[in-house]
Amino acid sequence: MSEEKNLLEVSHLKQYFPVRQGFKTIPLKAVDDISFAIKPGETLGLVGESGCGKTTVGRTLLRLYQPTSGRIVFDGNVLFDSGEQYDESGQLIVGADGKPVLNKKVDVDMLPYRRQMQMVFQDPYSSLNPRMTVEDIIGEPLDVHKLYSNKKERREKILNLMELVGLNAEHAMRYAHEFSGGQRQRIGIARALAVNPKFIVCDEPVSALDVSIQAQVVNMFEELQDKLGVAYLFIAHDLLVVHHISDRIAVMYLGKMMEVAEADELNSNPIHPYTLSLLSAVPIPDPETARKSKRIVLEGDVPSPLKMPTGCPFRTRCKYATKKCAAEMPQLTDRGNGHFVACWNK
Repeated sequence: MSEEKNLLEVSHLKQYFPVRQGFKTIPLKAVDDISFAIKPGETLGLVGESGCGKTTVGRTLLRLYQPTSGRIVFDGNVLFDSGEQYDESGQLIVGADGKPVLNKKVDVDMLPYRRQMQMVFQDPYSSLNPRMTVEDIIGEPLDVHKLYSNKKERREKILNLMELVGLNAEHAMRYAHEFSGGQRQRIGIARALAVNPKFIVCDEPVSALDVSIQAQVVNMFEELQDKLGVAYLFIAHDLLVVHHISDRIAVMYLGKMMEVAEADELNSNPIHPYTLSLLSAVPIPDPETARKSKRIVLEGDVPSPLKMPTGCPFRTRCKYATKKCAAEMPQLTDRGNGHFVACWNK
């Protein structure tokens, strides 16, 4: 039996933003050379501290931000390729003049692919147009992609989508401000599902919601995945939620990928010092176990992405750091069972 093809392949993705400092413009490295893949119907959880580049990854994949460099392949089609080439060890290939050796650059029009790639935004309060009814919000993607033949069919599709996410038909003519946070998030999910996508970026879809509503929304994501076979990039801070919904989990720190593994494997056998510290901060329901467990408290502050440390960005807060960590950034290497870690000393 042949191995299932990847739905999404990301290689050496970089997203730099120019920042003015006096008379100079310097790059803010929001995402710095990350690679990963997602299979059809799979959920990849993406975790890390605030400001590590998770949302930027999601927005760059959908080309809401123009990538600085790298390669994005979706369902066998190249959406973006900056033309840079890398050797087997992940090093950039440069010519005799010291400049990167470039292939042909690819930069496609994204409109045909918007039907297959959608996003559920982080804030349900600001991602919905307050001047549009729910019917118009959910129907807008249908209008853009001309997915109906008459108004009756349009309304039927909208009502079916509302039913799918647990909203009543009488809500169709209401405005966004008339709904609770959980209901607004459901409207955003219905809008994303309107075009029947293969892949959805879920950008912290439960972070602004009450715990009981969080459970409802997460369960709804899982039910929709079972029904429709959609793949997710699930961005969140709550490691318990991410472990529950994800097939695999990727850990980011300052724009770099630190560890990628199966959800259960990462939870039971974390290797990278940063992952260990994140997991030690997860609350434990049992008081006896909580008292015995030791919290790993990181020293120092997160460095500025404008003044990144050389080598591994985590070395300034890592108790295992050596001179090699300052000299060179470790590549993600397979430690067995598809468990990839970027660390010299673990």
